Amino acid sequence: MDSTATLLLIGAAVVAAALLAVAVVLLVRLVRARSSLRRAGLPTGPRWVFWGAVLYLVLPTDLLPDPVYLDDIGVLLLALRSMRAARPLPPDSLEH
Repeated sequence: MDSTATLLLIGAAVVAAALLAVAVVLLVRLVRARSSLRRAGLPTGPRWVFWGAVLYLVLPTDLLPDPVYLDDIGVLLLALRSMRAARPLPPDSLEH
């Protein structure tokens, strides 16, 4: 194997590792958001969003092959956004 192919392989591995790290960080944020929403009385809909996003990340069938985590990151971001949008407003914001 020549040096160009080695550099490409190393670059692809670094990009894949970085994308995996972003996906894991988003998964942690999703779990934290779910636990805070659950304490506040989470409606039924976002539970399905949460479990669907987790399953999409874990299951081997994806839109893009697993070394490319862009689709997983997109699904996690959409789930996080959806769950945060379903969060009940704090009592202080209702009084204003």
